[in-house]
Amino acid sequence: MAQTAEQRRATHAWNCAVEAKRRLERGDTKDAFKDYVNAAKGMPALIMNSGLMQVMAYNHGKKEERYKLLSEHLRDWLNQSMNTPKDFEPFMQHLLKAEPGEFQAITAEAYAWLRWVRQMAPAVEPGGEG
Repeated sequence: MAQTAEQRRATHAWNCAVEAKRRLERGDTKDAFKDYVNAAKGMPALIMNSGLMQVMAYNHGKKEERYKLLSEHLRDWLNQSMNTPKDFEPFMQHLLKAEPGEFQAITAEAYAWLRWVRQMAPAVEPGGEG
């Protein structure tokens, strides 16, 4: 049985949240995953205020792994769902050259995926807030 688009987004978001928890909670960085959750919750508003390209560039330039990882996860999803490049620079080049309709569709798909990850990420936390 084929999954709906929402089920595919939810599955991908869940898997990304589990991976983020595993990668970010190594050693002394036990709050790093909570920071990923907070970044996921705030990213849609940042995109709405500044734009997808600006937020992706901002996240790429940050030192903290949570921003890079969240953007990596979003680019992975957009690669699967919209056939955009996975790596940062080719992804940005793709957006720079995209027709307005394609750019809007990519941004809309980013919002759709972020709605899922911002709900799934807290759920993988023990005692998560959901």
